[in-house]
Amino acid sequence: MNIAVFGGGSWATAIVKILLENHDKVLWWVKEKDIKESIENSGYNKLYLRSCKLDNKKLEISNDMHYIISKSDYLFFVIPSAFLESSMQDVTKEELKDRRIISAIKGIVPSTNEVVSNWFMHHFDIPNEDLAIISGPSHAEEISQRRLTYLTCASENILLAKEIAKIIECSFVKTVICDDVLGIEYGAVMKNIYALAAGIVKGMDYGDNFIAVLVSNAAIEMQRFLDAISPREREIKRLAYLGDLLVTAYSAHSRNRTFGQMIGRGYTVKEAQVEMNMIAEGYYSAQCVHKDNKLINCHLPIATAVYNILYKSSPKETEINNLMSEFI
Repeated sequence: MNIAVFGGGSWATAIVKILLENHDKVLWWVKEKDIKESIENSGYNKLYLRSCKLDNKKLEISNDMHYIISKSDYLFFVIPSAFLESSMQDVTKEELKDRRIISAIKGIVPSTNEVVSNWFMHHFDIPNEDLAIISGPSHAEEISQRRLTYLTCASENILLAKEIAKIIECSFVKTVICDDVLGIEYGAVMKNIYALAAGIVKGMDYGDNFIAVLVSNAAIEMQRFLDAISPREREIKRLAYLGDLLVTAYSAHSRNRTFGQMIGRGYTVKEAQVEMNMIAEGYYSAQCVHKDNKLINCHLPIATAVYNILYKSSPKETEINNLMSEFI
């Protein structure tokens, strides 16, 4: 069993940390040469999750994606969705044939407006039975500290979901199995938008009382959207939906909440992006969901308010005031 991780950010580093618990060797593609050299020399990713110690003796790291793919059977993709297409522009369908594709990416590919599993199916002809996703609730920072975390492994091929669960389960990671791939992927997209909303109102100096009302209504709105875009029975109270929403909306580790707080305090989008130097998936998700919703016409007042603030320069005070009449 040859396992590879693709991506050099915090979440990719955390996934590597998990895999090193159970496996004698992990292959790792990173784009940045300085990250590769830092990990090889010190066992630390000097740009992301810098306190996370990795057993670099078990790692084979390369800046050559084709090489890592050729040596691997299970491919864990943890590249931000906004850069997935450009990172893989030279990869062929033949290279990915007969390999297991596991996405830990929580976002939509902006150029095609597809969730990641659909993007792999449509662009690389990956069959459903070879596709799986990993979802939270989780933060990379807590995984790096070996704090107990539950992850959801989802695939339409339940045997594959169980296989992936076995690969990642360790002393500080427990797993839950599910087959609602689209629901969990879109849920992860939506929760990033709602975490941005929670951050915006926090930055505007609203208190925990109002944020609780916002998040409660966000859960209702999430279910409404998921039922419209991927109709099936699902329990929105489960970890991959409500759990992921809560941890992202409330945690200080949340990049989306942090990004939202900066917007709430008066930063422009560009200023917030430069200040953070990290990807807040909710920024891209807000536009992608807005495009999707033109087709299904679902009532999404919170997601629409975030889109209007980020992309139409609508005053945040106006958008939040308008939301108050929507809340139940």
